[in-house]
This record gives sequence, C-alpha cells and structure tokens, in this order.
Amino acid sequence: MVAPDLRGYGRSEPAPDGDYSFRAMAADPAALMAELGFSEYAVVGHDRGARTAHRLAQDRPERVTRLALLDIMPTDYVYATVDRRIATAYYHWFLYLQPAPIPENLLAGDPIGYLHAVLDSWGSGLDAHPAEALAVYEEAFADPARRHAMLEDYRAGAGIDVEHDATAGPLRCPTLVLWGERGAVGGYAESPVDVWRTRAADPALVTGRAIPEAGHFLVEENLDATLAALREFLTA
Repeated sequence: MVAPDLRGYGRSEPAPDGDYSFRAMAADPAALMAELGFSEYAVVGHDRGARTAHRLAQDRPERVTRLALLDIMPTDYVYATVDRRIATAYYHWFLYLQPAPIPENLLAGDPIGYLHAVLDSWGSGLDAHPAEALAVYEEAFADPARRHAMLEDYRAGAGIDVEHDATAGPLRCPTLVLWGERGAVGGYAESPVDVWRTRAADPALVTGRAIPEAGHFLVEENLDATLAALREFLTA
C-alpha cells in the first residue's frame, strides 16, 4: 500500500509551481507509482484525496483498475445543487475560495482552535481522532504555508477544476462510493450512488452504501465496516 500526502498537505511540501488543481495533484501520485514500478493500481481516497483520485481515474483510465471514493459528491454537482443545508455544512468551500489574504488572515487568528472546531463537526466528534493523528493535523495546520496550500486547493476547485470537469471523460473502472450515514453526503435528495453513476461510462460500474455510526470521518469512526467494504470491493 502506498499512502502519500497531497501536495501542500500533511508533510508534503507546498507546490513550487503554485498549481493546486486536482489534475496537478493527481499527476503527483501517478508519477510516484510509476517511479515505484506500478503501471496499474487501485486507488482509494477520502475527501480531497477522493477528489484527487476521481481526477486520476479520469485522466489515466489505463492506470486505475478500481476506484473507491469516500464521503464525497462530484465537485461540479456540489456547486450546481447548493441549498441552505449544503451552504451551511460546506461553508468553508465558499470562505476558502475568497482571494488571498482574506481567509489566510482569518485562519491565522486561531488556527488550532479552528482546526478542532472543524474536526468536531460534519457528523463526527473530535474524539474520533486518535491523539497521534490529531497531533499530525495540528502540526500541519500550524504552518501558514500549508494553510495557504489548502486554500489554494479550494480556490482551484472553484476555478480551473471547473474547466477541467467540463472536458473530463467518464469513469471507466469499477467504482465504490462510501459515505457516513451521519454526514452531509447522505443528506442529498439524490442517492450518492445514483449521482456517481451519471459520471461513469457504464452505470453498473458504480456501487456503494452508507457506513453506519459514522459522519464524514468514516474510517476513524467505523473502521471495521469501512475496511470490510473496501476489502470486499478490492478483492472482487
């Protein structure tokens, strides 16, 4: 298993070229896997990692054999269907895309307090995160350069990524969609599986289900059920 941080996140360095489009972020793990000698592989991603995985499967369908997307709807779908519920749950999407240095300055006021508030929401609780994992989150979020990288990711999501979405091809590999039953994704009027099937070359390629007793952080909140679903899918 290979589990890299996205550019500018965790302990990965911020992008020297300033490109935080999902196309650029997907090119990084593709290059890493090629360097490691893998020409084909399954990809599992959560949140921003899932959006990166989605773009990787679109841009390099010959590489991705199976795709698992954890707790996301397609980016363009989210923007096209925003209502009061989603605007409340995803308020950060609209804050983060504001031009620098507005969100940078706001987050700098109390970065760790804000981080804790975020991790304590979205249908999850702060106690879902083990102390050692929380320390890694705090280390990264305390760094202004990494906070800026995160914001640039969201700015790209409302900018260049929209252009890329308009010309991207459909998903062509078996795709598993999982979401936490207490999170925002499961609250859409349309089933996440049905929505993702519209993004596939063959709707039958897409399967999925809600993970019980979990919000957005389904791996942390219900590891057993999430792992069982992934194992069943990846070994089919």
